[in-house]
Amino acid sequence: MAGGVGSRFWPMSRSNFPKQFLDILGTGKTLLQQTYDRFIDICPVKNIFIVTSDQYKELVYKQLPGIPKENVLAEPSRKNTAPCIAYASYKINKLNPKAITIVAPSDHLITKEDTFKKAVKSCFAKAENEDCLVTLGITPHRPDTGYGYIQFVDSPVKEKDKRIKKVKTFAEKPDIEHAKFFVQSGDFLWNSGIFIWSTKSIINAFEKHDPEMAAIFREGLDAYNTPEEDAFLKKAYITCKNISIDYSVMEKAKNVYVRESIIGWSDLGTWGSLYTHIKHREGNNAVVGKNVMLYDTKNCIVNVAKDKLVVIQGLEDYIVVEADGILLVCKKQDEQQIRNFVNDVKVQKGDKFV
Repeated sequence: MAGGVGSRFWPMSRSNFPKQFLDILGTGKTLLQQTYDRFIDICPVKNIFIVTSDQYKELVYKQLPGIPKENVLAEPSRKNTAPCIAYASYKINKLNPKAITIVAPSDHLITKEDTFKKAVKSCFAKAENEDCLVTLGITPHRPDTGYGYIQFVDSPVKEKDKRIKKVKTFAEKPDIEHAKFFVQSGDFLWNSGIFIWSTKSIINAFEKHDPEMAAIFREGLDAYNTPEEDAFLKKAYITCKNISIDYSVMEKAKNVYVRESIIGWSDLGTWGSLYTHIKHREGNNAVVGKNVMLYDTKNCIVNVAKDKLVVIQGLEDYIVVEADGILLVCKKQDEQQIRNFVNDVKVQKGDKFV
């Protein structure tokens, strides 16, 4: 899934060039390219599909020259994850009714690649043999209020992989007190937003739990993988609601399982989440940029272009980001306000800055 706008990473992430297409970690590869490389070892390139906004189709072709063009699925508008997943699932199911799929965001960080592959293959085996919906849950190591949580119980069936549990409930992003309780209880995991199932199982789940969504995308069965697909999509996306897969299906279904995982995962949702994944310089400053000079500065995130000389003195716990002539200076503790800043900029200064 590569259609989001990543507004919390403004000003680097902009509506015409969002964060999945950026080398936000300073590694030499964009987040989309890193995700693509991760999956080349899991399935053949011909089986990798990218669902993105029609606006970003050319960016995907440019950054992933090896992918077949017909595997880039362009949504005519953004309607959240449920329509995205329904579209891809019905389309792939028509190509192969026995397909087992993994759904993954294109802008997440996974540092333990081998452990991730092992977890995915274990979930593939379960999805291949059972009518089930499996998600990867991340063992929490702090009470984070920026993630959703999954409560689990022991699986009612004998699992070959003891890390696979039955999902009891999904919990939305909590306040700090609830987050502390979740972590202390030991039976909650972070919700990674990574899913494994057969196309048959997820289509059955849509039919049962969101029949309105199912009816819209079922109507395209004759159009998928034909020249009529684009015209069908434009009609379907006008009709379908804006809803996440959690609300549409996962929170209602009874056959949901979670695989407890320690894969070095972060959804890289905010500048703060990026802080721990960039090598720190003196003063615990996380810096991306070749010409950054710091004086009496601690615990800051600084991300600037290679050709910019930046001198900072006397800051502590700040975010400093410069991109395309826009400079953001914001307290780390107030980073949730960045979305509000973006809205204000759009109203007061126009679309060209967002």
